Amino acid sequence: MKDTETYPGRPTFVTVSQSAARDARQAVEEAAAGIDPAQSCFVLALVPQGLDLDVLSEALTDRLDGVPVFGCTTAGQITTQGYETETLLLIAFRKENFRCASILFAPLKPLAIAPIISQVERQNAQFPRTPGWNRLALVFADGLSKQEDLLASVLESALDGIPVFGGSAGDGLVFGKTFILHNGSFRSNAALLLMVETDLQFQGLSFDHFLPNGTQLVITEANAEERLVHEINGAPAAQEYARLIGCAVEDLTPQVFAENPMLVCHNDKHYVRAVFALTEDQSLSFLAAIDDGLVMMLGKGKDVIEALEAELDVRDAAGRSPDFIIAFDCVLRKLEFEEKQLDGRVSEIFRRNRVLGFNTYGEQHCGLHMNQTFVGVAFFERDGSHAPWA
Repeated sequence: MKDTETYPGRPTFVTVSQSAARDARQAVEEAAAGIDPAQSCFVLALVPQGLDLDVLSEALTDRLDGVPVFGCTTAGQITTQGYETETLLLIAFRKENFRCASILFAPLKPLAIAPIISQVERQNAQFPRTPGWNRLALVFADGLSKQEDLLASVLESALDGIPVFGGSAGDGLVFGKTFILHNGSFRSNAALLLMVETDLQFQGLSFDHFLPNGTQLVITEANAEERLVHEINGAPAAQEYARLIGCAVEDLTPQVFAENPMLVCHNDKHYVRAVFALTEDQSLSFLAAIDDGLVMMLGKGKDVIEALEAELDVRDAAGRSPDFIIAFDCVLRKLEFEEKQLDGRVSEIFRRNRVLGFNTYGEQHCGLHMNQTFVGVAFFERDGSHAPWA
């Protein structure tokens, strides 16, 4: 199925189409039917779990007639209907308003810093700037690589002033593989960098709905490479975390982790370092960098609906709303919203604000990898005078 009339107007500068078909070729046929390849610079394909990726990539290549297609498998999609989990989402960026260049980093783990910097600098030099156009970068990284923290830092440095927004790809499965789509092929253990140039104005978004609650803790034993915490405050990690939040170890679930995150402070701002799972030895598995001696703070939630409404209420200098917003939205936010039966209201807010994107295993912005955060880019009409990356 394609867009329905419940979507509050269509974006001007991208074409959005989607399909809930469970056969990969049928899904591509239905979704791509709404896209004109002759008018498209590139297409983002945000892929649900369960589709045959070989068939999908072949069908996208055949159907979109040479248009570059980039994307990833996802832990959920944000479509014209809001949150979904089984929908192939295609977003075609208009040739008139966008230019792009791409780099695939593979293998991503182990991460080699010097080659990445060299690739980025070379591609940047070969991608000439158009006078009066703005430039940004989008990153899609394998969420199981555990390399996003270092990658985000390296790209922020290498791109030198170009704002970077991104998310960690998932597939909704704790032990599944995640895949990045580039040049007609899906690759695991990889990351995609899209350097995008546009004549539109844009504004970066990054927010969560947590504040520190005053309870401090210290990571006293961790495996930094695997993002595992074995001890907190000198006690077994799961036992101490459960004690601090006031529940039993056996009651720790993904929903409990989502509602009781741990925060780190960087440049006077607090960022979430989310717990992903409880391991068999009762260690805590994190979705972002963790290390011995790290001082953290428990977080307390704000009203999620009020926070979302306020943060998405963005305007350009002329007071106009965005034409569309590309979103990297942590899957743990979605879990919390579902637990609180707020996912329907959140989806309505996304529909109203033309938010499009996917649920991530982590988010990247300003050289940082974080969790339980909404990172996005709001695009405005080109004659606005809003600062591009305010």
